[in-house]
Amino acid sequence: MTKKKSATILLILAVLPAILMLSGCNPLEDDSKSSSFIIVESITGTDASGADASFLQSDVVLANSIVTADVATATLRASLLDPAPILTPSQFNDIMLDRYIVSYSRVDGKNVQGVDVPYSFEGALSRLLKIGTSVSFSFVVVREVAKLESPLIDLAENRAEGVIEATAKIEFYGHDLAENKVMATGYLTIFFANYAD
Repeated sequence: MTKKKSATILLILAVLPAILMLSGCNPLEDDSKSSSFIIVESITGTDASGADASFLQSDVVLANSIVTADVATATLRASLLDPAPILTPSQFNDIMLDRYIVSYSRVDGKNVQGVDVPYSFEGALSRLLKIGTSVSFSFVVVREVAKLESPLIDLAENRAEGVIEATAKIEFYGHDLAENKVMATGYLTIFFANYAD
């Protein structure tokens, strides 16, 4: 065997493990090596009458000065990165959701937390997503305390503009059952106002 052929074979053998290692990484989250990922199929809220909607009308104060949290519903599905894996999926590919983070932004660029939009917050989850199945669950998307702070309390007390339109960014975090991190992001439009009761 010539030296040139030997060098080529050694180069291939040196590069091949790196290529195989990179192909196993999940591009959806830095530092994740999971072969599974989360698909956000939908996030829904309710309108002012309480009917399901693709947005949320958040009433900042109800009759008799009652303040309540707003709840949204997420439908998530776990899937494999490789649509035709050599091995069949196992329970180690299933995903356990453990937390979520909600943050708010406005299209007009006014995005100071506690002044223009409510503060972001983190909530806990404990929901198993089995590969190939969809799971729906409710979660708090606007906390009661947010309605007792600016800018939402200003709407409740008629000291501000009538409606604040914001986008809630919801980041879902979890891990597959082999302890590899996974995450996905969804969005929900929210209209904050003091709606008529």
